[in-house]
Amino acid sequence: MSLSRDLDGRDILPGMPAAPPVPPRRARRGRARTAALLAALAVQALVLYLPVVPAAPGTGVPGADKITHAAIFALVTLAGLAAGLPRAVVVGFGVVHAVVSELVQDTVFANRSGDVLDVVADLAGVALGVVVARWLARRRDRGRAGDDTSPRR
Repeated sequence: MSLSRDLDGRDILPGMPAAPPVPPRRARRGRARTAALLAALAVQALVLYLPVVPAAPGTGVPGADKITHAAIFALVTLAGLAAGLPRAVVVGFGVVHAVVSELVQDTVFANRSGDVLDVVADLAGVALGVVVARWLARRRDRGRAGDDTSPRR
């Protein structure tokens, strides 16, 4: 309801602009999830397509590169599913991007090389993202089913 209109929708203060409508919580949540997906995709693009990987001191942890690949792909998959994209689209994108990103690294960048184990780590990340998204959805649904009397925030 606008402050410049009465309960029947008639103007109380002619000439005064109506207050802009406040988007419903679901719309705000949807925009936040879309923003999270775009941020995850931007981070993924930076990690996968920087022509030179910066050498950070103390990163001699064995397998750190594979963990990074899995985490980045899990993050994008989780964000895509949370944004409401169809699972087949999100998983399909992840699978194709896992292969294409390594081909691009191997053929386009002189200082980078493709690695089959990176593809495996990427695919593991996609699977992890799906598992975490399902777990979060079940947890959310259980909370809704068991708490029907509490007010929604």
